[in-house]
Amino acid sequence: MVRAIKGTLIECDPSIKSIIMNIDSAKNDYIIEDLDESHLLIKDVMLAQLKAKLEDRLKETVPIIEDDSGSDRDTKGR
Repeated sequence: MVRAIKGTLIECDPSIKSIIMNIDSAKNDYIIEDLDESHLLIKDVMLAQLKAKLEDRLKETVPIIEDDSGSDRDTKGR
């Protein structure tokens, strides 16, 4: 008997897809199908949890820019 799973199609950059694949690799809780280099089918009921885990992972790896007021962008034309 075939069982249907409700999913959400997401499109993402290959680097983000790699992070999602890594998150999913532990328990296979999120991804229904890996479609191509920039599309995944994600379990609908797990989407919010996956987003939270992805945000946490990105906070660990992407530096946060606190204040950009000292940059040279605001000195153009002077």
